[in-house]
Amino acid sequence: MQTFKALLASKTEAGPSFAWQELTEADLMEGDVTVAVSHTTINYKDGLALTGKAPVIRRWPMIPGIDLAGSVVASSHADFKAGDPVVLNGWGAGETHYGGYAARARLKGDWLIKRPPQLTAAEAMAIGTAGYTAMLALLALERNGVRPEQGPVVVTGAAGGVGSVAIILLARLGYRVIASTGRTSEADYLLQLGAAEVIDRAQLAGPARPLGKERWAGGIDAVGSHTLANLLSMTQYGGTIAACGLAQGMDLASSVAPFILRGVTLAGIDSVMAPKALRQEAWARLGRDLDKAKLAAVTTSRPLAEVGALAPAILAGKIRGRVVLDVG
Repeated sequence: MQTFKALLASKTEAGPSFAWQELTEADLMEGDVTVAVSHTTINYKDGLALTGKAPVIRRWPMIPGIDLAGSVVASSHADFKAGDPVVLNGWGAGETHYGGYAARARLKGDWLIKRPPQLTAAEAMAIGTAGYTAMLALLALERNGVRPEQGPVVVTGAAGGVGSVAIILLARLGYRVIASTGRTSEADYLLQLGAAEVIDRAQLAGPARPLGKERWAGGIDAVGSHTLANLLSMTQYGGTIAACGLAQGMDLASSVAPFILRGVTLAGIDSVMAPKALRQEAWARLGRDLDKAKLAAVTTSRPLAEVGALAPAILAGKIRGRVVLDVG
């Protein structure tokens, strides 16, 4: 039986250990679709899993990697046949089910999305969970009535994966984007993506007042903690903040004032268990609305073998934009 390489995580008394191993399809977990993986990526959550900084992996042993793109090699699922190009985001991949850091994956077909025809497999992983999450956040803003003419939209963690793709999307759709970053040296990069203004994250990093000056109609926040509290306090009447991350922390020291005095909405964004219809809508919009030239400008490509070295860098905020991992 043909073998393939996979990064296998094992639990030890000293913590998780990782090793490249030769596996066969017989080693894969249950599922009704087998995929030849061509590309994957690294997200903040993958960095947490690979460094052991958070208990992302909940079943051992495990192949990490919450994203993958490739083509179907075998299927008993009615929606998929051999040769279909597919994308996977979340659904416990890399946590409780073998994920994308391998040349083969066996998955439930209900988890898969057919890759939009406008996107290559590499482009789909340049988007990855980070960009897909950015689109889910944008859809939440639109559902809550945040339109370009109503005022600017703030994006935190702007130089990261979610932030970079969010800026590209928002700018192309006509929003005036305020980019918040701790890496002010990246101001030119953020302006090139489409931001109209760049602010230092220090403006938002301290304890929030119950209500601040109204500065934006909406926002996409990948940071949490005091930053999210400040965004809420500075949101215009009837505005919406979409929260999708916790880079600063999981706490939220806010007050009810923005909600009961300004009618502000806090929209939670979950990418892992989002229903299939919403995923299909998000990926269809990404295929249609994302500027692929700008996506390419924020993307670097590395072999999958380098993922271990990339993990601490993404947690330290040293990776700009997106990284595509070529499974090869």
